Amino acid sequence: MNWIELKITTEAQAIEPICGALYDIGITGIEISDKDDFKEFLENNRKYWDYVDEELERLKEADSCITVYFGDDDEGKAQLTLAKDVLGKLTTTCPELGKVEFRLKNVKDEDWSENWKQFFKPIEVGERVLIVPEWEAVPESDRTKFIINPGCSFGTGSHESTRMCIEEIEKYVSNESDVLDLGCGSGILSVIALLLGARDAVAVDIDPMAVETAYSNLALNGLSKEIYHGYAGDITSDKKLLEKLSVKKYDLVIANIVADVIITLSDYVKAFMKPDSVFICSGIIIERREEVKLALEKAGLKVTEERIMGEWAAFTAVQD
Repeated sequence: MNWIELKITTEAQAIEPICGALYDIGITGIEISDKDDFKEFLENNRKYWDYVDEELERLKEADSCITVYFGDDDEGKAQLTLAKDVLGKLTTTCPELGKVEFRLKNVKDEDWSENWKQFFKPIEVGERVLIVPEWEAVPESDRTKFIINPGCSFGTGSHESTRMCIEEIEKYVSNESDVLDLGCGSGILSVIALLLGARDAVAVDIDPMAVETAYSNLALNGLSKEIYHGYAGDITSDKKLLEKLSVKKYDLVIANIVADVIITLSDYVKAFMKPDSVFICSGIIIERREEVKLALEKAGLKVTEERIMGEWAAFTAVQD
């Protein structure tokens, strides 16, 4: 299949609301190129290469960008039309977002799915994890290695929100942990939890393709489907799915999404938790951290740790 690329050039403060608006209409395969994140990525990972060409260096000064791909078919075009309409209304009603520009391009399958890989190198996260893209040689390391191919569900571990989640998972996971990953994307958090010793994981995403990608990454890491269970759906609107998942209680509940979705999810989280469970949430732009914290507290959760990395915040909470 060929694809239609929607590239949204914007400013840092607009990334979170734009991604939230896309997520609300079921679009989760989002590629974020934040120039500040990119600078940090280059500096923190120079040990994995000896040379960075001038063109790549110039990207450090490029505008922030959000990229989404739609299938070049009737369904994809309908979804693109909906996205353009929603984003057009957002930019009209929220002029404080600053510059937001849209550009469309037709892309062959082999182009969009391969070209970005040259920038994704092995990444050390926390004290114990090494994230290695499938197409790279696995470095010698004592760390727990997570092999990933993000597919169409971007989530590689380089973003601050994902790094903070992984670092918190390291603290709380044990060989008796049952894990629930809400908004699993590429499956990075739930599969890493299994690699760190969790005995079982459930992964949920509103995008069926994300669930397929999560299963693929499970297989890449030699793990069995017997200990991993993926579901496509929205627990806030699908009562059957909510009831199915809440029958079991989990030791770790994880949500690395965006502030608006976490605020909505906060009313449901306790239904999944054991008395001594931990809820880890991230993807929260720092300007909205107090709003999210208040929502968690209103839902009967007590924040035990607040972390900030770059422009992003993460919370760890328990039942109050």
